[in-house]
Amino acid sequence: MLKSYKYRINPTDKQKEQLERTFGCARYVFNYYLDRKDKLYKEEQKTLSKIDCNNHLNRELKEQYKWLKEVDKFALTNSIFNLHTAYNNFFRNVKQGKANVGFPNFKSKHSNHCSYTTNYTNNNIEVGFAENKIKLPKLKWIKAKVHRSFNGVIKSATISKNASGRYYVSILVDTEIEYLPQVDKNIGIDLGISDFLIDSDGNKILNPKNLYNYERKLSRMQRKLSKKQPGSKNRRKMRIKVARLHEKISDTRNDFLHKLSSQIINENQVIISEDLNVRGMVRNKNLAKAISDVSWSEFTRQLEYKAKWYGRTYTKIDRFFPSSQLCSICGYKNTEVKKLSIREWTCHNCGNHHDRDINASRNILQEGLRRIS
Repeated sequence: MLKSYKYRINPTDKQKEQLERTFGCARYVFNYYLDRKDKLYKEEQKTLSKIDCNNHLNRELKEQYKWLKEVDKFALTNSIFNLHTAYNNFFRNVKQGKANVGFPNFKSKHSNHCSYTTNYTNNNIEVGFAENKIKLPKLKWIKAKVHRSFNGVIKSATISKNASGRYYVSILVDTEIEYLPQVDKNIGIDLGISDFLIDSDGNKILNPKNLYNYERKLSRMQRKLSKKQPGSKNRRKMRIKVARLHEKISDTRNDFLHKLSSQIINENQVIISEDLNVRGMVRNKNLAKAISDVSWSEFTRQLEYKAKWYGRTYTKIDRFFPSSQLCSICGYKNTEVKKLSIREWTCHNCGNHHDRDINASRNILQEGLRRIS
């Protein structure tokens, strides 16, 4: 199984120069062959394969521009392969009548996010767990924060620089992940805004409101940024401060989601949630910011891949299933509960009193188990 391990690296000034050079060369190669493919298709309705582009790069372009030989060759090849994938994805979606993937864009040198991928060969990528160092092609050993180890065969490494100017490397490893021991416990999950998660056991996890906690500080810093003169050093410093605050918000959110999803996977054998229409829900201007901040899609994505890793069962029930309206005891349907203002209700059939969200999570569990069986 392929699994990636991401570490922060601290390159020297000389290594930073080499990294920036590689970012620039990978960007240039991507833009160069995107332009060639685009012109060829418009003029002759033909396209260049990734092998044609790579052969042209090695035989002609590198001879024409000698500075392309100064960087890692795999970074340039992978840039071409990425372009090929993006190009094919666009035409495949056009043929299928889909519009969710656009035509590849030219990469800007002014972008605040840069990355390139290199392949493993002849021990050119190594991780020193005891020394806190990582070896990369053309860079040799770089100081890193190696906070976790792994066993397996290294396949590739992706080096990236984010908007705040920090460098990271993601090591792709072919490794074996052992299944967790089976447990006799199933859980249904109802996702919300005031309470992030309500489960069928009656537990409620509060929404940490990551963006809300830093919103005033973020607004203040963005106002300061808007008043700085474009192109000045003070504007650059302020931009980095804003980027680092955004990074802190994102890191806090991801930390919460990973810890909670891992806990649920560890404690339960079957996990069931709703298939939420997040894209449609964020069209509500009153709730759009809160829904985007709570990151339901990312949370369910983590549950899905972690369940595959560790031998758990994760499934989603249909988004139109009336989980809030049904009595989890007798199955009576109360259509009045459609109103979000109703947080508690009593079943007219059996007389049981329900908390809206806990009752919904129990219905989600029952429906999910019914579908699985």
